[in-house]
Amino acid sequence: MITSNTSLQAVSAELIQNNTLLERALFLQCGDCVIQLQSNSTVLLDELAHYFRHICIASTAVDMRVTAIDCPSLNFDSPFQDWPREAGKKGRKDVFFDIEDGRLIRKFRTGMMFLQSETHRIAAGPCLANTNQVINFINNQHMNWLQQRHWLICHAAGVIFNNKAYAIAAFSGGGKSTFMLRLMDNENINFLSNDRLFIRDKNGVEAEGIAKLPRINPGTIVTNPRLQGLIPEMDRKKLLELPQQQLWDLEQKYDVDIENIYGKGRIASGKPLQAFIVLNWQHNSKDDCQVTQVDLNNRRDLLPPIMKSSGPFYQDQEGHFLTEYAPLNEENYLAILTKVNVYEVSGKVDFAALQSFFHQDISREEK
Repeated sequence: MITSNTSLQAVSAELIQNNTLLERALFLQCGDCVIQLQSNSTVLLDELAHYFRHICIASTAVDMRVTAIDCPSLNFDSPFQDWPREAGKKGRKDVFFDIEDGRLIRKFRTGMMFLQSETHRIAAGPCLANTNQVINFINNQHMNWLQQRHWLICHAAGVIFNNKAYAIAAFSGGGKSTFMLRLMDNENINFLSNDRLFIRDKNGVEAEGIAKLPRINPGTIVTNPRLQGLIPEMDRKKLLELPQQQLWDLEQKYDVDIENIYGKGRIASGKPLQAFIVLNWQHNSKDDCQVTQVDLNNRRDLLPPIMKSSGPFYQDQEGHFLTEYAPLNEENYLAILTKVNVYEVSGKVDFAALQSFFHQDISREEK
């Protein structure tokens, strides 16, 4: 049994067991952080090399190492605690158990186990059946790196246009991914982030993304001709027969390979943040779509869809982990976002009207 006093080395040995790491490794250039990935599975490395192909680099000095062990689910008889879900999310997802200098996180549905610490970063379990969770674990390391360097996490999508970043947040089911991908129909607009955007104020407000491709729901796919190939035609027709609200509430994730669908070179790195768009519109509204510039100091009701918990994997510069009920600090967000233009989108959902407004007003104002 692993206890709170069990050493990192002992927990690491329990996760790796008798599996042998391959000599081959992947090297990922995540912004200014280099991550080395090792595994016992050639197939897993191949899949991850394809996913991260836009940031794979030759062997070099690294800032951190991640190990992924593909093996049957592990079951440690330890008193794991539930990590609370975000508002609107149901069911158990993450459970965690803190040990000396580290934290064990287990995915409740898949049995994947993760060891997070400053020196040991291990994913173990049915990795090949859950490559998305391994991808998330790798990205969590970059997210920690950014936050330890004073970047603030936002629950937002982001695009780059004319070397400037534009962020898009939304209340639940508001369509931030849908709008972001519709903007990318313009070949001069590139992908920065789908769900995790980082901002900081350092000689001007900057925005940065992570190497996570969009994972979208059917409502985003069936109305976008460029994405319809992700769902078979017969299934798409059935989905289009659903009531609009029911369609948008469906939770069934599909990966969007940006380079395959939109072309090579369409994944961008961070740029100065010029505007933050908050989608506060409603499917059942009878009012025309409206876009209004707002002052977040007077509209703190628009902060919840922007703010994001760092989650159970976050470890600060001193090695301390986030507690499960740690409050979000509105002042940290206001200190940065009051320095950029913020727009509220209200009225009925109308992506075409918002696209037009983006090009005619929002992006034009920022030139």
